[in-house]
Amino acid sequence: MLDGLGVVAISIFGIHLKTEGSLRTAVPGIPTQSAFDKCLQRYIGALGARVICDNIPGLVSRQRQLCQRYPDIMRSVGEGAREWIRECQHQFRHHRWNCTTLDRDHTVFGRVMLRSSREAAFVYAISSAGVVHAITRACSQGELSVCSCDPYTRGRHHDQRGDFDWGGCSDNIHYGVRFAKAFVDAKEKRLKDARALMNLHNNRCGRTAVRRFLKLECKCHGVSGSCTLRTCWRALSDFRRTGDYLRRRYDGAVQVMATQDGANFTAARQGYRRATRTDLVYFDNSPDYCVLDKAAGSLGTAGRVCSKTSKGTDGCEIMCCGRGYDTTRVTRVTQCECKFHWCCAVRCKECRNTVDVHTCKAPKKAEWLDQT
Repeated sequence: MLDGLGVVAISIFGIHLKTEGSLRTAVPGIPTQSAFDKCLQRYIGALGARVICDNIPGLVSRQRQLCQRYPDIMRSVGEGAREWIRECQHQFRHHRWNCTTLDRDHTVFGRVMLRSSREAAFVYAISSAGVVHAITRACSQGELSVCSCDPYTRGRHHDQRGDFDWGGCSDNIHYGVRFAKAFVDAKEKRLKDARALMNLHNNRCGRTAVRRFLKLECKCHGVSGSCTLRTCWRALSDFRRTGDYLRRRYDGAVQVMATQDGANFTAARQGYRRATRTDLVYFDNSPDYCVLDKAAGSLGTAGRVCSKTSKGTDGCEIMCCGRGYDTTRVTRVTQCECKFHWCCAVRCKECRNTVDVHTCKAPKKAEWLDQT
């Protein structure tokens, strides 16, 4: 399932993912990107791509072949995994299910992905999008030997403002989509069951979401900055726009069931609308995620921070599932009244602010503590 994405990040690059959206490396004190790259180089230099790829659990034969043939792209896949996990945790930071990752679990999210729920649909879409985004960016930044700028944006073109010449370095979305499709979809194409059909559909939604937010950037040429001539190129938008879009798709996801021949979807119930190519699709209803349920992959909401005044999903009434909440008064120290001093330092005072922090009560049976 997600072994081809999160596992590459965890197994090759030594990334272990922590709940509440934070990341940590397997080697303490080395969180920087440059150290991440050096770590990768040491791994590949010492062991070789074949040995590394053969020892990643969960990859199918086609994924291992791509891993061995394109070790530099696998670095981008790992970077994409970090990016989409952060984005997933941002989008669901105020919800009962908050895209929590599990340390030393090669499935990244645990048993929650076994259910064909709308959460699984979102994760497949955002993960596929993250790989496309990372590879496309790496191509145009010259980090990969097998691709560069988009070779198809050449000659003259026009938009609402008039004619322009293609120039600069357009992001190579074509290569990003093509490689992501080959790598991410490989396992699902081998299985060929209803769940695989669902995953392939949501993977495609993620890839097309990145393409949807390509933007046109231009530079004007002419006397005194007039725009008599323009040179333009296509560029990726910030990944947050893709995350926001897929989150809206999650809210409007369509419950479906596979047709008898297993080749397509039909509405789960009479009166439900049919899914389109841009809809996320799912089979199973989600658990409420209120209490610890190992079989469903739910970690519960005991101990989660909530808002006493909010009426939304981050409010204590909804987040805590009616169990109530505990209030703790804490003192936070922040920098304030910062001033620039010549030359060249910024000096700040320390400000102390006392606030109330509200956290959800545990169920009466403290099973939620047993998170083994």
